[in-house]
Amino acid sequence: MKKVVMLFLKGMAMGAADVVPGVSGGTIAFISGIYDELLRALARIPEAALQLLRGRVGAAWQTANGNFLLILFAGVLTSIFSLARLITWLLEAHPIPLWSFFFGLILISTYLVGREISRWHWSRMLMLVCGTAFAFWITVVSPIQLEGTPLILFFAGALAICAMILPGISGSFILLILGLYAVVLAAVKSLDLTLLAVFAAGCVIGLLCFARLLSWLLERLRDLTLAFLCGLMLGSLNKVWPWKQTLEWQQGSDGRQTPLVQQNLLPHDFALASGQDSQLALALVLAICGVLLVWVLERFASARRVASNEF
Repeated sequence: MKKVVMLFLKGMAMGAADVVPGVSGGTIAFISGIYDELLRALARIPEAALQLLRGRVGAAWQTANGNFLLILFAGVLTSIFSLARLITWLLEAHPIPLWSFFFGLILISTYLVGREISRWHWSRMLMLVCGTAFAFWITVVSPIQLEGTPLILFFAGALAICAMILPGISGSFILLILGLYAVVLAAVKSLDLTLLAVFAAGCVIGLLCFARLLSWLLERLRDLTLAFLCGLMLGSLNKVWPWKQTLEWQQGSDGRQTPLVQQNLLPHDFALASGQDSQLALALVLAICGVLLVWVLERFASARRVASNEF
């Protein structure tokens, strides 16, 4: 029961992260020690589906590690449906403390992922630079505005879910770039089952295809892949920088204004430009809290792995 509760809570943490544009549930999976197991389970789903078609239900469930996926995604969905309103409110009412917390979380996660690389040399450094450049480009690319048709939502789901399982790239931010974040979040809030079903179908297809590729890369080119993932997280820090000035706004279908193009500012410059308190002390405290939270999670996961190996 303790393992079930812990896995459910890890799923909830992944779901909460995925709601925030710029923060990836894949980062949470990595630092909590379940990333490799998650990718292996997802990569085996097609094989499990074939066994299911042959009537081998028990074998199919074991092949896909069904208990693990069921508990984890129950946590993810619980978090998304229960925390969507809270996260939206925090982003609007207290953006600096929230972004500061995630900045600290991603910063320490970058260090922990880099520590997993067995040996650094030029090829690893090149992949680190490529990952950093790609993630940074994603954070500064000009958003577009796509219409929320079923076909577009299907492909958006496939693309967003690939980003969600990559540490450092947020599926929510991909939706924001495509101009579909407000559409999907509104569907979650209003329980629009038709839109959610189409979006979920795209997520399933994208997840099954991409998880197998990523699992293969981690098995055969682990150091290079980890260096690239480390770069993704490093580059994503540009998006979660707490002090921003909005240059362009976007009006949603509900009439609400959301930031479209932003630039990062130093705390002092932010205070001068906005006339608001930079909340620097609170931001530092919450960034440290993010660092400590990830550090404790990582130590706990390491202790459990050691205990499991000894047993």
